Amino acid sequence: MDAETYDGLVARLRAAGCVFAEDEARLLLEAASGDRLEKLVLRRVAGEPLEYVVGWVDFAGVRVVLDPGVFIPRQRTTFLVDLAAAVVPAGALVVDLCCGSGALGLAIRSRHPSVELHAADLDPVAVACARRNLEPVGGTVHEGDLDAPLPERLRGRVDVLVANVPYVPSAAIALMPPESRDHEPRDTVDGGGDGLDVVRRLAALAPRWLAPGGTVLVETGADQAQAAAGVFAGAGLRAAIHHDEERGATVVMATCEAGEFG
Repeated sequence: MDAETYDGLVARLRAAGCVFAEDEARLLLEAASGDRLEKLVLRRVAGEPLEYVVGWVDFAGVRVVLDPGVFIPRQRTTFLVDLAAAVVPAGALVVDLCCGSGALGLAIRSRHPSVELHAADLDPVAVACARRNLEPVGGTVHEGDLDAPLPERLRGRVDVLVANVPYVPSAAIALMPPESRDHEPRDTVDGGGDGLDVVRRLAALAPRWLAPGGTVLVETGADQAQAAAGVFAGAGLRAAIHHDEERGATVVMATCEAGEFG
């Protein structure tokens, strides 16, 4: 790495407001050189998220290919992956709804290579990105709204259902960092008036897909967790709330009691 180039790049990134300028400079220099590097730097200093600029993100131990316009997986969501991976049984069927890039499914598959993995998203751009990530590891990606495109043969057989659904209240979108607000599709973060619109839909559909003893996991805001747990309990699932202070993450896990649905 040329020290002069690196130092100059760090200075440009700092001037643009990049908090982790040193780390970003290293990643940009690894991604490109010459004219292509300059094009990437110009995109970054203009405010485009680094993950879009370099085309990938490290998430929960895997490198996830990422295209512009696809939701960027947050590091706090690795907590959901950890919780999900801990309850995946041998030979499990795992489904990732609102999959975006497929990051959750890919991370779980990396820890449990024998799982049958399905993912789904409404956005064709996200579906194309998820296929790039999941098809090489044997995953199948479907295009459609929530569970609508899932094969009927999966009904009542899903051991672990993960869904990183949008949960930001509509009125709070304007308060989000510009990188997200200006570059990620609004429907990937906007959860409606109280942020739980999609959580309610997820809770309503989960029982018909879960196997006896199967679990659905969803991330929420800390102040939404009790209400979200109540939504899952109202759907007949046994709900529990998990917090991780270090990652600033909150996850609701809801389990289908054996024999309750079918």
